[in-house]
Amino acid sequence: MTEEILSYPGAWAAKTPDHPAIIMAESGEVVTYAELDDAANRLANLFHAAGFKPGDHVAMCMENRPEFLPILWGAHYAGLYYTAISSRLTADELGYVISDSGSRALISSPYMAESLAGLDAEHGGVLDKLEIRLSVGGALPGFDAYEDAIAGASPEPLPDRVEGQPMLYSSGTTGRPKGVKPAFTGEPLGSADGMTAMVRFLFGASEKSVYLSPAPLYHAAPLRFCCQFQRIGATVVVMERFDAEGALRAIEKYHVTHSQWVPTMFVRMLKLDDELRKSFDVSSLEFAIHAAAPCPIPVKETIMEWWGPVIHEYYAGTEGNGFCYASATDWLAHKGTVGKALNGELHIVDDDGNEVALGEEGGIYFSKGATDFEYHNDPEKTAAGRLANGWSTLGDIGKLDEDGFLYLTDRKSNMIISGGVNIYPQETENVLTMHPKVHDVAVIGVPNADFGEEVKAVVQPTDPSEAGENLERELIAFCREHLADVKCPRSVDFRDELPRHPTGKLYKRLLKDEYWKGHESRLL
Repeated sequence: MTEEILSYPGAWAAKTPDHPAIIMAESGEVVTYAELDDAANRLANLFHAAGFKPGDHVAMCMENRPEFLPILWGAHYAGLYYTAISSRLTADELGYVISDSGSRALISSPYMAESLAGLDAEHGGVLDKLEIRLSVGGALPGFDAYEDAIAGASPEPLPDRVEGQPMLYSSGTTGRPKGVKPAFTGEPLGSADGMTAMVRFLFGASEKSVYLSPAPLYHAAPLRFCCQFQRIGATVVVMERFDAEGALRAIEKYHVTHSQWVPTMFVRMLKLDDELRKSFDVSSLEFAIHAAAPCPIPVKETIMEWWGPVIHEYYAGTEGNGFCYASATDWLAHKGTVGKALNGELHIVDDDGNEVALGEEGGIYFSKGATDFEYHNDPEKTAAGRLANGWSTLGDIGKLDEDGFLYLTDRKSNMIISGGVNIYPQETENVLTMHPKVHDVAVIGVPNADFGEEVKAVVQPTDPSEAGENLERELIAFCREHLADVKCPRSVDFRDELPRHPTGKLYKRLLKDEYWKGHESRLL
């Protein structure tokens, strides 16, 4: 078979065994392709010896650490569905995902000791049902040592290996997270997919590339991109946790060529002291890819002025039902776009499922060529995300221009209806984000006796000592300079920190729950 067909770490372990597959950004610890492949083979054999068959489920829950990707590849080599669980979950949430996914094994670390202890106390049956429980990097009650377990397993590749599949869960920003289950292909291990081709040809990646992953590895985009870069033999630099200055230091130190971000990370880096942020050499960057949320136009313009025209954007979801892309050139000609469809065909529809006129806003749906998927154990949610003709949605609102470029308005679930007027908080957040005294912001609808809802901004100020009425008036006035009055907050509350997911997503549901307590019947 050719190298193009054998697109997985084992092929590179044979060709370039000593090449770094993983570098931990802060510690500098290196895992070579030979070491990654050896660990993955041993874990795959351990699963096989325990009777696990292709299509069975396993789960992992840990912080970013050197063993994370080798463990993932071990499940992949065994042809399993694997669920990488957020390390930020509570015991109740963790128990739900383990149970809902039908996982037969859990690999975790002492970082999760508190949640696992709570799980054992409140949901002991969940752990008891697991056939394999392994702890990485230290002891956990009721878990065997991962290091000892794989040391006793064979390093030889399993026969007739097939591609495993990630079954990842939504971040749960609007309710219980749901597992997105792709169809099990049964294709031979090393069968490159469309995403491998995209990384190679759209983003110009090769075995010489160095990819920086600043986000938690359990999230869909970082996990998938790290795997794709390892399919082609590149080096993946993993940040233990995101830090704006640390990210710039990693780019300079490891000569990063490719990276992936969310807009919140751009904002954090731009709000560093100018002299400090400009002291780092970022000239090695060839492709800086971003997604997950619309990026405010001034933020993207400033990043491009700093890094050059290396900023590339895409719009997609864990569901894999479509993919839109905008190069730096595309975006500069269509500022604010999140891209043009490369996989799937775009449709903008009204509440009745009818396509709207060009330039009008509506629900964003994909058809043709999109990946088939289902929400695990939730046929109602699966059906709700599709029209009768099979078109599927991620739940976003947007519009298309005459060139076919997509512009996001907001998530439908975030929309505020005040006195019958539809207000999309993303627009207001984009304005407030640019205020120098705002470190982070969320805009939500809160109860109003006359209008149903009114606009409120919840702000984390750059300087906590400035929180108060004067800053509130300043921010409302700033908003009114840029937006129609109806879109501006009627009030501003201040917080030390907002409930934001490490990937940058905001848990607006948690904020809404606070303000709507006692008014639940009026929530949309």
